Amino acid sequence: MNAVVRHADFRGESGEAARLRVRSGDHRGPTAGLAPGYVQANLAILPKALAADFQRFCALNPKPCPLLASTEPGDPRLPTLGADIDVRTDLPLYRVWRNGELVEEVPDLKALWRDDLVAFLIGCSFSFEEALLEDDIPLRHIACGTNVPMYRTNIQNQPSGAFHGPLVVSMRSFKPADAIRAVQITSRFPNVHGAPVHIGKPELIGIKDLAKPDYGDAVEVKDDELPVFWACGVTPQAVIAAAKPDFCITHAPGYMLVTDLKNSRLAIL
Repeated sequence: MNAVVRHADFRGESGEAARLRVRSGDHRGPTAGLAPGYVQANLAILPKALAADFQRFCALNPKPCPLLASTEPGDPRLPTLGADIDVRTDLPLYRVWRNGELVEEVPDLKALWRDDLVAFLIGCSFSFEEALLEDDIPLRHIACGTNVPMYRTNIQNQPSGAFHGPLVVSMRSFKPADAIRAVQITSRFPNVHGAPVHIGKPELIGIKDLAKPDYGDAVEVKDDELPVFWACGVTPQAVIAAAKPDFCITHAPGYMLVTDLKNSRLAIL
């Protein structure tokens, strides 16, 4: 996996500028650190026949799937998130699923797009990570230049039609005082997963080994730190594997859509 871009590398870059670099092929890596201050989004694209059930799944499971926007069938545009956004070209890497199996990863969707496809954009924890960093709370995966570790849990989401399956969480480790502050800060961002769903004792939510994440990269949890777990926008990928739709497209974990929406607009306090 490519190293995650450091947050300071593109200080001052707009969401539109980041998208144009992705669209042109100039940036093909993970998007952490691109266009600081701008909301990034997870992606799930499904046939129209499944769209209503998936939209209801998001409504029933707002912690892992805070829905920011969706498209009309066959329309790749998202004017509420950015005037020029094209979901077929504006993410660095996409995953293609058939019958619940990951079959390929592709840099764009030009050859795969269909008139019946509906795109759903889901809030991403990169937004609250920026708020944590601004409060001088360290994030080890950012410091190490790696992707955040993500894990499937034994917590089941509320089902909707064909969509069911386990909650996926992302993990960040903190000293206790920073963990308390992280809860306070992330509670202000319900549209990007909000407060943690679990703190400490990963085995209680079905995680056997923190050193072996299901997605992303492992990071060290020191003896004086607590692992803190947030609901994660990769949850739809675990749900897709369980539901086994004939065809679906998602983002590759860590390779997000950079929007024109400011993170500050998502804070409730």
